[in-house]
Formats: sequence, C-alpha cells, structure tokens
Amino acid sequence: MNHPLTPVTATETDTLQVRLRATTYEASNILGFELVPLDATTNLPAFTAGAHIELHLPGGMRRSYSLLNDPQETHRYCIGVNLDAHSRGGSRYMHEQLRTGTVLTIGTPRNLFAMDESSPFNVIIAGGIGITPILSMIARSQTLGTPWRLHYVARTREHAGFLSLLDSYQCQPASEVLLRFDQEPGGQMLDMNTVIEELPANAHVYACGPAPMLAAYEKATAELPPERVHREYFAAQQAAATDGSYTVTLARSQRTLTIAPGQTLLEGLLAIGAEPTFSCQQGVCGTCEVRVMEGTPDHRDMVLSDTEKAANDRMMVCCSGALSPWLVLDL
Repeated sequence: MNHPLTPVTATETDTLQVRLRATTYEASNILGFELVPLDATTNLPAFTAGAHIELHLPGGMRRSYSLLNDPQETHRYCIGVNLDAHSRGGSRYMHEQLRTGTVLTIGTPRNLFAMDESSPFNVIIAGGIGITPILSMIARSQTLGTPWRLHYVARTREHAGFLSLLDSYQCQPASEVLLRFDQEPGGQMLDMNTVIEELPANAHVYACGPAPMLAAYEKATAELPPERVHREYFAAQQAAATDGSYTVTLARSQRTLTIAPGQTLLEGLLAIGAEPTFSCQQGVCGTCEVRVMEGTPDHRDMVLSDTEKAANDRMMVCCSGALSPWLVLDL
C-alpha cells in the first residue's frame, strides 16, 4: 500500500540514495533485499510491473535487478539476488558483504518488460530467479482484477524463491500457481508447447528465465501475434562483438576512434574517456542504449526486438559492434 508521503520526483536518468532496511533468506542462494528512502517522509519514484533498478556497487560495479514488490508500494523497493556461481562480483558482494543499514546509490526504475494492462488474462512463466519481475506482475494483475496463471519452474523446492509469497495467492479468486521442480523425484520438464496451446483466448503471455527455457518459449509462441508475447532474458545469449577494425564517430563530441580486433565497442569508448551509461555489460538491461545516426550495427543484445534491430537506429554499446566499416553514434 502507498504511504501518504511526499513523492520523490525523478527522471529515468536520475540516481538516488536508499538504505538497505532488511535482508531475507528466500531460497538456496537467493536473498531478498528491501530498500527504503533515507528520508522517511518521502516515497520512492513510482514504478510499473516488470521494472528494474540499477545498483551502484563498490569498484564501479553496476548491476540491474528487477523490482519484485507490488507497484503500489512506493515506500520501498524489493529485489531478489541469486548468488551466481560465475559472479563477476555483483551478486557475491550482495550476498557476502552488504549489510543492513548500508546506504546505496541506485538508478530510478526503468521498464523493458512492461505489462499490457489491457490483457483479459495473463499467463506467466518463470524459471529460477526469473520469478522476480513476475512477482510484481502478479501483484499488478491482482490490483487490476485480471485473471492470471503462473507456471514456476525450479530445480528443487529448495531452489525456488519467494514460495511463501506465492502461497498467499493460492486461495484467491482468478489466480493459479503451478509449481514444477524438475530435479526432484518424479519431476518433469515444463512442456512449453502445451502451456502455449492451453492459453485462454486473447491472453498475453510473459516469460523470464534461463536461456534454454526462453528458447523453447520463443519457438512455442512463434505463431502468436507478437503484441501478446513478452519475455525478458537475464543473461546474454551470445558473446559480445569483438571483431573490431571499424571506426566510430561520436557526433556530439566530434571525436573518432578505431575499435581494434579483440576490443568491444564499450572498451574503446571508455579508453578515450567517453562515458556512456552502462550496467550489465551483457546486453540484457538496456542501460547502454545509444542512437545510431549512420552505419549498420552488429546487434548482440537481448533487449531490442527483431523489428527494432532491423531499423538500425539504436544499439547497445556494451555488447554490439559494427557490420559496416563505420558507425556514427549520438554521443
């Protein structure tokens, strides 16, 4: 519920400071973090279901995490963090060093996985830590009175986060929670084709999870109207472009650089002192989007749709490169 407090006004490019109020154990290797305003008389900037925030961590690390709480709760932001076995420092810091009471700098919410609130029915598919943006969608569906069905897949019950929150929906009308633990005795993989075949009429379908699950999802939904199909990746599908041997002109600063073989576009930009905004460095969060004025990008991100990539008018500079001998960017 919203608190009757003074709202913080902010744009998507703003940062603000918050305090870590609480850390909770949610599942094996998954912790929940509750962030609140430093000033108890204010609310945080409003957000929409599916949104994420960027955390600024020590050593210049920036990591994006989905907001999992009800969008009505602007007195706090809640995120869930999985301890990644291949952590580059972000999730390990969050799990092992971050302490309650710590003040953190965060970016204001951005949404690349927004709900279509006109949908008559929401079918939602989550795998592992992909449950986090889904939880805010469930809460919003409840507020709107939109019927919904959740398919939640994890290796085991021990690895499934936020089950107590999901349990609270079990007896509520127009809601359905279907759990599947594929590595437990008798467990089976989710049949994505069956899930899609059983969609209610005109339902919208949302998915967030590991790459193999989303690959099956994209194949199963290929014949659906694209406006009814939504997905969010939390890891890169392919390596960053490092072929190099192209030039980049920065239109606003009137500088030109050459990207060498073995170098990413982002590395080249940082090397000359250009400072594009970036976070995940994998092309999944959308933070580093830059307008393309000339040239053809080699798109490697998981944010832009195929139609948006074909337009070649923007790119994610953290992972994408160039198919043409040059690029002109709005930097």
